[in-house]
Formats: sequence, structure tokens, C-alpha cells
Amino acid sequence: MSATPIHAVDETELPAPRFLPLFDPLLLLGALGLVACSLVTLNGATRSAVPGQPLYYVERQGIYAGIGLFVALLLSRIDYSRLREYKFGLFGLMIALNVVVFGMPTIRGAHRWIPLPYLQVQSSEFGKVLLIAALAAFAVDRSRRLHEHRTTARIMLLALLPALLVIPQPDLGTGMVYVAVGFTMLFFAGTSWKQLTGLVAMFVASIALVLAGAPALGVHVLKPYQVQRLTGFLNPSRDPQNQTYNILQSEIAIGSGGKTGRGANATQTKLNFLPANDTDFIFAAVGETYGFAGAAVVLSLYALLIWRTLRILTMSKNLYGTLIAGGILAMLMFQVFVNVGMTIGIMPITGVPLPLMSYGGSSVIVTFIALGLLQSIYIQARMAAAGKGRALIS
Repeated sequence: MSATPIHAVDETELPAPRFLPLFDPLLLLGALGLVACSLVTLNGATRSAVPGQPLYYVERQGIYAGIGLFVALLLSRIDYSRLREYKFGLFGLMIALNVVVFGMPTIRGAHRWIPLPYLQVQSSEFGKVLLIAALAAFAVDRSRRLHEHRTTARIMLLALLPALLVIPQPDLGTGMVYVAVGFTMLFFAGTSWKQLTGLVAMFVASIALVLAGAPALGVHVLKPYQVQRLTGFLNPSRDPQNQTYNILQSEIAIGSGGKTGRGANATQTKLNFLPANDTDFIFAAVGETYGFAGAAVVLSLYALLIWRTLRILTMSKNLYGTLIAGGILAMLMFQVFVNVGMTIGIMPITGVPLPLMSYGGSSVIVTFIALGLLQSIYIQARMAAAGKGRALIS
């Protein structure tokens, strides 16, 4: 009995995979869950904010989420690796957007927005994803020289430059996000612990200089209210009628929510004792209205987003995708930690929005853009894995 000869299998003869997800369903589920929580919270917190239009904030937030979801879908169909070719253009666009706002009209005492007919574009928000895409490309180009102090310094300076443009707008929170993104990308790129420790030491020294050393010499880098926001949480009872009012009202709102919330009796939120209950302090509104149960649901959805981002980071087909996912991870985690932390009094008030929860078109759309990039990384990784499997069989 003769043995059957072994021959190569033509790849075209192989059956196509029966199931190849076009997106990460859990990542999408987490995002849509947070949008739903945002709409429900805004519906209870802002019904009396605009006379005659009880659903004003809810409807607009829903429109922003719809636009963001559409953009994310488009991005998921594009190979993210192509963005690496446009790193100089992306970085230049980010700088231009953060410069042009200084020539725009002042809104609420700040130069942060570019007014459009139906949306006020916050340049610093869009700068987050532009920085991630550009910085990841620069890091990949120099990945073999990351052991050099000069290379690490250059990449970190690329993150500090836009941060220095954003802080005077003033937007201290977003400037801190830029720095966190740069540091996290260096970590995932494989920068040595020695260099990372040095960067942390320099960062701590810089904060001490800005808050203590510079004012002692008559130099004020930050405005007085920014200094108060950074230090007020350390002693919230020092000036409860003025400087630390926001922190105390937020703690009262969350504490009064109990296990299941006060529902329609959420007086701190509905009577506007809680400041910015639709933006910076929306988590406090969740805590008072829906209690520990509602807050746990929101935090669980963020945990789902972070878990899937970590998963996609490890799946990426190349270093560029890994660094983009790492930058998005830093953006999401930093904003969630700082925003939730400031509402419970353990972090300074920096004006960082809660992703997909805080009201605002720029923040919601930018977060969906980031999720669209994650979906692209996921899809490309699955396609690459399927291609390798077929090649091994052949």
C-alpha cells in the first residue's frame, strides 16, 4: 500500500474562516453602555437647565455620540498603520489647532474653543488623538535607540511642547493628559526603568518649582485659581464658601446617595448646589442620584474599556499599533482616575472630563475616534493572525 504523497495546499482552496469579528464587541458594548449612562444622568440633572427645553443636553449629547460612533466605524475600516506616514502632518495639525484658539473669541474667560455653527470645537481635545498617532510614529522610528537618553528626551519634549501650548489657554487638565500619554508611550516602547524614574523625578521637581519655588521668586507660571485647584483638595474645609466649595458639594452629593441613590430627591444635583453637574462633576451626580449601585455600573463599564484596550494592545500586529493602544490607554485611565478622584476629594480639580459621560461634543467625538483606532488595531490583528494560520497550513 503506497503512501499518499504530501503536497502543498493552494491557499485559494482553503475555506474562509466561519467567524471573523469585524470589531471587538465588548469594547463597543462598554462605549455604548457609558453613553446610555450619560444620557440617563443628563436627563435627571439638566431638565431645568434650559427653560422650555428639558431634553436640550440629552438630545445634543445623543447627536454627538451618533457622530462619534459613525466616525469610529469609518476609522475601524482603515488600516491604522497608514497614519504613520503622516506623522509630521498630524503633529503640525495638532500644534496649529492649539495655536489658532488664541485668536478666537474668549468663552467663559478661556481661549479653548473654535466656534462653529452647531459645535464649539475644543482644539486641545482633538490634540489628544493627534498626539497619540504622531508620537507613536516618532517612537517607532527611534525604537532601536530608546536606550539613549537623547532619544527619550526628544520624544518626551514632543509631548511637552503641545502641553505648554494648552496650559495657557488655560487647560491644565488636558496638558497633564498630554504628558501622561508621552510617558506611557515611552514605557510601552521599552524605555529603561532608569530613564523613566528620571522623568518622574523631573516631573515632581517641576511641580514643586511651579507651586512653591517660582511664586517665592515672584514668578507665577499658573494663575491663582489653578494653584488653588491643585492644592485645595489637601484641605477642603479651609475655605468652604469659595475656593473649596466644589469639592465639598461633590462629597456631600456622593455621600448622600447611599447604596441605591436618592432618585428624584437628589437635591444637590437638581437644585444646582453641585457645580458643573453635567461636565466635570457628572460622576457626583451619578453617585447622588443612583448611589453606590449606579457608580459601580459606571466604573465597571470603564473597567471593561480598559481591559479590552489592554487586550488589543497585546494583540497588535506591530509596535505602532501597540503604542497607539498604549497612548489611548493612558488617555482613558488618566481621565477616569483624575475625574473620579476629584469628585471624592482625593485628586485636584483640573477640569478633566469623564470620557463618554461628561457633556461635550469634542470630548465625546474624540473618545470615539480613539475607540475607532482601537477597533482598527483589533481588526488588523485578527486579519494578520488569520493570514498566518492559512500560510502555516499551506
